[in-house]
Amino acid sequence: MKKKKQIVLVSLSVGVLLMLVKFTAFFLTNSNAILTDAAESIVNVIASSFAFFSIYFASLPKDQNHPYGHGKVEFFSAFLEGVLIIIAGIIIISKTTYNVFYPEPIKELLQGAFLIGITGIVNGVLSWYMVKEGKKMNSLTIVADGKHLGTDAVSSFGLIIGLVLIYLTNLSWIDSLISFALGFYIIYNGYKLTRISIGGLMDESDIEFVKNLLKHFNTYRRDEWIDVHNLRVQKYGETYHIDCHVTLPYYFDLVKVHQEVSDIDKAMNSGDYKAELFVHADPCLPECCHYCNMKECPVRKEPQTINIEWHIGNVTKNQKHFDKD
Repeated sequence: MKKKKQIVLVSLSVGVLLMLVKFTAFFLTNSNAILTDAAESIVNVIASSFAFFSIYFASLPKDQNHPYGHGKVEFFSAFLEGVLIIIAGIIIISKTTYNVFYPEPIKELLQGAFLIGITGIVNGVLSWYMVKEGKKMNSLTIVADGKHLGTDAVSSFGLIIGLVLIYLTNLSWIDSLISFALGFYIIYNGYKLTRISIGGLMDESDIEFVKNLLKHFNTYRRDEWIDVHNLRVQKYGETYHIDCHVTLPYYFDLVKVHQEVSDIDKAMNSGDYKAELFVHADPCLPECCHYCNMKECPVRKEPQTINIEWHIGNVTKNQKHFDKD
């Protein structure tokens, strides 16, 4: 958690510095496109500030009111950042529209391009580092902040190309065209970020994570685990909460069932993620015999005729695998 706070503090400090550089470039050039980039830097600073708070809040231990912990706040952080990005994009487009009808002269383009280039390089390097570390720590807040900085870096480099074109062609309307393009690009990225955060808040299923989880589960699968169904995953900060039903031979005693559940827990936690597992043990029924892998089952009613692979199509259903899928 300490490393997360350090990364966000670095992002916040760099964001403030780059914001000042970009506004300096705007006052030098009077370019709407540069103002677009500078306005987004304000969002960077606000978002990093809230990201720091959300990481602190997510680190608080579970309590009576938050039995799953406080990790969901990271989705609120990403949602706020996405909304701020969209608002920045709308303001940028509005300002650019005004200047189409009331244009202002543009000057000192090369100096402005140089300053924007420096900010783009810094944001690009910081974005790469934050996304890499955020994925390692399974932190949506750091990944979202890093991707936002990546968007900022891409728009900065596009802006440099535009400023050079204006300098070479002396066509000032290119400034407005670039500003419009960056404004819509910023809004689109804000939408993507809010979409991810809303999905997390509503416990939308992470299909890729479930597929990866099942790869581990199938790798460590044992004959005693007749089937797994009603699998559900929720994400709280860096921790996944997984609950499912597992069918076990009905003649297992409580000690044996507990041991099997513990082994299932180890299997599901064999990946590069943190998971808290809740398993409901179901007794097998005669209808399970046709896909049961138990080699010497004392109560088998019919021979095994099929070997069912666990995949997202059957483990997420709330039923045993009676349909022989």
